[in-house]
Amino acid sequence: MAIKVYGSDFSIGTYRVLLCLAEKDIDFELITVHLASGEHKKPHMLARNPFGQIPAFEDGDIKLFESRAIAQYISRAYVDKGTCLINMDPKKAAVEAVWMEAEAHQFDRATTALMWELCMKRFLFGQSGDEDVVNAEEKKLVCVLDVYEARLSESKYLGGDSFSLADLFHTPMIKFLMGTQMKCVFDTRPHVSAWVADILSRLACVKVFGMPVY
Repeated sequence: MAIKVYGSDFSIGTYRVLLCLAEKDIDFELITVHLASGEHKKPHMLARNPFGQIPAFEDGDIKLFESRAIAQYISRAYVDKGTCLINMDPKKAAVEAVWMEAEAHQFDRATTALMWELCMKRFLFGQSGDEDVVNAEEKKLVCVLDVYEARLSESKYLGGDSFSLADLFHTPMIKFLMGTQMKCVFDTRPHVSAWVADILSRLACVKVFGMPVY
């Protein structure tokens, strides 16, 4: 039975799952959920994600939601396929886990409003972002990236010397922000800039962001 991903091109979480599947070279069926019509709140989607959000995921008899949990499942269930995205050494795995948590609790919080103001408002409504909000959120991002710059001066990737879920979880948000004025915030930090160039040039990233998700 084919893996099914229920998602949308307006969803950072959907892209996290697609990137993980691409890194693992796993075939899947993408089922588009139409957010504008409120499909994600309909009974058939609430049965897959009771919070009425996307993505949702099915692999045979296992049904999951929350993109980071889905990616961790894929990485463990298909550990022998494609790119190894999790470390089996407990100490190295713990370091990766720290930076996965940093993405969820530091980076994501610093960038979600920027994504809305600089990308989604323009794309969905043809509106410019609120400058006051953008300036306030940019300050938060600066603080986070200062920490990342220090970390990446010590290792090539956030979790260590090899690409992992700690890096992958950041990729969709970074991809979108690179098309905004926030690009300079990343570019002015040499280690962060090199890391961004590396993760965005990965074959999985090129494949996912080159494929239509409509």
